[in-house]
Amino acid sequence: MLSTIMNFLGLSHWVSPQPVVDATPAAFRHLPKAQSTFNPPLIANENAFLGDVMSRLVDPDKIDPEKPISAGFYRLEKGTPLVYQYTYHEMKIIVEGEFDISDETGQKVHAVAGDVFYFPKGSKITFTTETYGLGFYVGQRKEGTA
Repeated sequence: MLSTIMNFLGLSHWVSPQPVVDATPAAFRHLPKAQSTFNPPLIANENAFLGDVMSRLVDPDKIDPEKPISAGFYRLEKGTPLVYQYTYHEMKIIVEGEFDISDETGQKVHAVAGDVFYFPKGSKITFTTETYGLGFYVGQRKEGTA
């Protein structure tokens, strides 16, 4: 299933044919109810909030400087559109509310909970909303560098 999705997104080169095995077990991290309890900080305008809740760089023994990964929440409230130029690859799933999302190619989508997006490095995306929207993202970047 993963390989089908990666092929669809044009990312099949990201799937390793051989699993990478680390001899040292690594514990997973859990943030209970993060969707409802994490309040991302204001990052732009009066209505755009974004904050990383996890990053691959959190554990100094497991740093992978060539393949950083960060995840968190993005919330937009009604008001000024956010225009964002991606300097990294990102995947986002809408978890609450709605967004109107467009890019420089003219593509426009009214996004609702459950919709999944891939924003390639170099894309310029405009986010707006008539109410509010909350998305969960995973980006190929270091923590705090959005």
